Order: sequence, then C-alpha cells, then structure tokens
Amino acid sequence: MTAFLPPFPRLVFTILEPLACIGGYLAPVLDTASFAAAQVPSITPTPLTSTTQILALQLGNCYGLLALICIGVLYSTNEPKVVRNYLIACAIADIGHIWVTYEVLGYANFVDVKSWNSLAWGNIGFTFFLFVTRVAYLAGLFGNDRINASVKKRA
Repeated sequence: MTAFLPPFPRLVFTILEPLACIGGYLAPVLDTASFAAAQVPSITPTPLTSTTQILALQLGNCYGLLALICIGVLYSTNEPKVVRNYLIACAIADIGHIWVTYEVLGYANFVDVKSWNSLAWGNIGFTFFLFVTRVAYLAGLFGNDRINASVKKRA
C-alpha cells in the first residue's frame, strides 16, 4: 500500500479515483443509452446506433481497466518511483481527456459550467481536480513522502 503518500493524495488516489472509475465502468453497462446521450449535455438524445453502443461500452471497459490498474499499482507497491511514474502517466492522460472533451463540446459549452450535467462534471471538473492533485503531489505541495523503514533499507 502507498502508505508513504501524504494523507490527502492517498485519499484521492487510492479511494476516490478508483470509486469514480468503477462508476465510469458501471454507468454505460447499466444504462448505455443514457450514458451515450449524456456525453454532450446540450444535445437531444437520439436512438443508439450499434457504433455508439459499442463505443460507450468499450469506454466503460476502459474505466474498469483504469480502476483495476489504479488499485493494482497503488495497493501493491511501496516504491515511490513506481507511484510517481504512474501519476505522471495519469496526469498526461488527464490532459488528453479534458482536451477531447473541450474539442467535442466547443468553447461555449466547455466554459458554461452551469449547464454541465454529471458526465461533464466528471469529464471536466473531476478530471481537472485529479490533474491538479497529481501535479501538486508531484511538485511536493503536500509535503514530503513518508518513507518507512523497509523502503529506506532497499533504497
């Protein structure tokens, strides 16, 4: 377990993020049509095509995979370097996630926070929160890692 992480990043990365990813997996599995329709808040839902359905379910599968990777990495290592590299990769993916959402929504919908639905809040708001938390941790803004004796011996 990543006991060396400061309390706030540990809470975010080991509890909140995996739970959010599990939600991202379950949403399209439980209601594919609503999940697909809600990707763009201002568009009136249309019937699902086979392409839209498979893309929504594959996206859900990617969220499930991300939850498993997150749990697998953060609950199985005590190596700060492994966690830092994982968080760098996630931060880069956060930028891509937000950029793709911006490109599809367009500037006006992207900045119209009051019209965001729950998926927009997840795709933009929560992802930005995760990105800022990752960068703040990587920059040392939460303080130093707490290195325990077993990690010090191997270093």
